[in-house]
Amino acid sequence: MENILFELENVIIRVLEKEILKIDRLAVHQFDRIGIVGRNGAGKSTLLKLLAGKRQPTVGRISRLVEPSYFDQLAKYNETSEADGALTSKLGVSQVTNHPSGGEETRLKLAQLFTTYREAILMDEPTTHLDKTGKDFLVNQLTYYYGALVIVSHDRSLLDDLVTTIWEVVDGKVTVYKGNYSAYAATKQVEVEQKRLAYDSYVKEKERLEKAATEKMAKAQKILASSKAKQKGKEKPSRLGKTKSKGTSQKGMHRVAKSIEQRIQNLPEVTPIKNEGKITFLQSDTVALHNKFPIMADNLTIEVPQCILLEQVSFQMPLGKKIAITGPNGAGKSTLLHYLITGKEGLTLSPKAKIGSFLQKSYRFETDETVLSFLRNRTDQNEGVLRSVLNRMQFAGTDLQKEVCSLSGGEAVRLQLCLLFLGKYNILILDEPTNFLDIDALEALEQFIEGYKGTIIIVSHDKTFINEVSDIEYEIDPVSKSINQVR
Repeated sequence: MENILFELENVIIRVLEKEILKIDRLAVHQFDRIGIVGRNGAGKSTLLKLLAGKRQPTVGRISRLVEPSYFDQLAKYNETSEADGALTSKLGVSQVTNHPSGGEETRLKLAQLFTTYREAILMDEPTTHLDKTGKDFLVNQLTYYYGALVIVSHDRSLLDDLVTTIWEVVDGKVTVYKGNYSAYAATKQVEVEQKRLAYDSYVKEKERLEKAATEKMAKAQKILASSKAKQKGKEKPSRLGKTKSKGTSQKGMHRVAKSIEQRIQNLPEVTPIKNEGKITFLQSDTVALHNKFPIMADNLTIEVPQCILLEQVSFQMPLGKKIAITGPNGAGKSTLLHYLITGKEGLTLSPKAKIGSFLQKSYRFETDETVLSFLRNRTDQNEGVLRSVLNRMQFAGTDLQKEVCSLSGGEAVRLQLCLLFLGKYNILILDEPTNFLDIDALEALEQFIEGYKGTIIIVSHDKTFINEVSDIEYEIDPVSKSINQVR
């Protein structure tokens, strides 16, 4: 039997009196490969922090028999921590990189993590900002890793490739499923169908019994009414026997009805399938803009210290289109967006352009403001509107009092997008907006983009998302230092 490396017993985590996690017992064994799944804010990152010793339970016991390597989704890479030169070379990054992009930063964190071998690796959203090359490196490293792996991710293909067990976090409880993500999804589908059929059967049987009880009571009332009517008349003594018989029949009907009601009470209750509230992003009014091409570049050169990213490029971005900018990590996508936001030399922006932006690492909060106060301090909307908007984004109840610095990555992204969509803009610039978002939030974002009347410029490594939402795709080629329309 494989040794236990981590064990949680009777663990409870509470935040603002709300129970976030309640675990009777969970264990991680020596060579387990576990994927943790669940909606944004369900407690996945909290569970991983419990295993890593980064957080202590409100109640309960945690046994930690090894010191794990821990990849934190929100942490910056540690510039003082050493990384193996062969690994950084393979990943195409240097530890002396100034102001690394999100993808370069993730690569550096991965190089540092894999430099030292430990018996367990705990990873929270390790594919954040990674392009295909970076993801392939990660999968290869973890495929041949000799030890226990616990990984939080919304990347379904990654979980299919790497894990053999799924921990699902829902309503503070953890359910264990054997198999990879696809096996888990198939099992969940069967479970949902079985629950639906069981609930339908329960409702039908309850309705049948209630109808039968009502009919018996109605017959009893009819017999009683008939008996009373005849007692008012002059009945012959010979009919007393029949009157008594009817009274006995009435009591019998009452007994049958009561028996049926008891059967209804004894039915094993089946709860309906819980429908999760849908996330909806606010569609704000856009400021009128009439230029056919509100953003144009003419012989634009983008240069950072010791490197030219783009050299004398020209392009036009049409009004009202959804435009994707793609390319490998470090190609200059985020830098180009920064140029667009600040209107650098070589760019022509419409004088009426109102640009709102979601920046690549804006999910990192350092303030201790609450969710509600964060929005209140940055908009002129009244509190009723803010609460309504936050509720549509699944921030409700005690969630409004959470400190923003304690939010999970998905919650932080949703909050920043919420702030962005409260503003009145005609051009939105979104740099990696899909990081950390669960499937429901991702679909909501897709619906928002589809319905938005202004121009949107998006950077993302999620090809499915790009194909779903964009009308035009520009690709940056780091070799030729050019940008070309590929779709």
